[in-house]
Amino acid sequence: MLIVQKYGGTSVADIERIKAVAERVAKTVEAGNQVVVVVSAMAGETDKLIELAHQVNPSPGEREMDLLLSSGERVTSALTAMAIQALGYKAIALTGRQMGIVTDSVHTKAKIERITGERAFQALKDGYVVVVAGFQGVTEEGEDVTTLGRGGSDLTAVAIAWALNADLCEIYTDVEGVFTTDPNIVPEARKLQRISYEEMLELASSGAKVLQTRSVELAMKYNVPLVVRSSFNDKPGTYVCKEDKEMEKVMVSGVAYDKNQVKITILKVPDRPGIAARLFKQIADANIVVDMIVQNISSDGQSTDISFTVPKTDRERAVEIAQRVSSELGAGGVVVDENIAKVSIVGVGMKTHSGVAAKMFETLAEHGINIMMISTSEIKVSCVINDKYTELAVRALHEAFNLKEG
Repeated sequence: MLIVQKYGGTSVADIERIKAVAERVAKTVEAGNQVVVVVSAMAGETDKLIELAHQVNPSPGEREMDLLLSSGERVTSALTAMAIQALGYKAIALTGRQMGIVTDSVHTKAKIERITGERAFQALKDGYVVVVAGFQGVTEEGEDVTTLGRGGSDLTAVAIAWALNADLCEIYTDVEGVFTTDPNIVPEARKLQRISYEEMLELASSGAKVLQTRSVELAMKYNVPLVVRSSFNDKPGTYVCKEDKEMEKVMVSGVAYDKNQVKITILKVPDRPGIAARLFKQIADANIVVDMIVQNISSDGQSTDISFTVPKTDRERAVEIAQRVSSELGAGGVVVDENIAKVSIVGVGMKTHSGVAAKMFETLAEHGINIMMISTSEIKVSCVINDKYTELAVRALHEAFNLKEG
């Protein structure tokens, strides 16, 4: 079998952890497998590099940030390859460029366009373990280093598994798999044996930090076999796979939350066609992803309030655009609320069960939690609430939908 193994920052946090990863890789090779290893930067290293950048420049250039931040994964890949070599196995460390990961030219959140993988194919044929620096690629012209955004090593691993037609992609992290919710909030949270690509995608986009959203999208699109497991023990993890009939019997599979959101409202916007398009096109042109949108028509029918949420990391640019559009339209100004959280319930069973949203709203109401915004999909219901009620909401919903029972 050809197996791609990805190890996150906590799994390679120090030299002892890197040696433990090398031993796990060695066991996989001993079992008769070919292995490609994708590594993140050592825990905390990316944040240290960001801090250094802001010490020399409060607004560092994105191109230079990519060059700087990509170094963390390069260090880990070299050290991991050395650790594997120390155990008597052949190993080679490759950067994103050397792996042939070609991206677009959007710095700090580039998208992978293709992977050549020629050097990796040859190395595997020659009996090497290939260790790849995650989170990074290179532009088409090969001139600039790019990074794939937070959690980009997950995307690197899934993309490589697809490009090399791997039999399995293992995502090693500091948790034993995908749980019904965050065990730090609900100790009775249950580990799921299997979860559909669709459900995992909705959980990831709703704040669950187990897998990066774009990595799940790619796995679902190309049916990449995926398992999430802990690098700290040998317990079986959670398989992310195609939906089946058994999964549909469960009404709700998990509860997720996201405190990394900010709500921006433009007040008294003239109520005429094209206004929303004008605003959100400018936001899209700035490569800012909008999550939820609510528009309220005023009583006079002449103006409207438009509220939307974006990641806190995009707050400054989004507010700047909103203020500019507000000024151009002669609107009533911009209001920003950072004290929000998004709480979501997810499950493919929602397709065949009625009353799920009503039960969620009733549960929040019973606990005195006001809902500011609502968003739904076929298998998800999300509510924006005051962030001080996040843990209460998660616990209440987990109990209301009997998720600890299984």
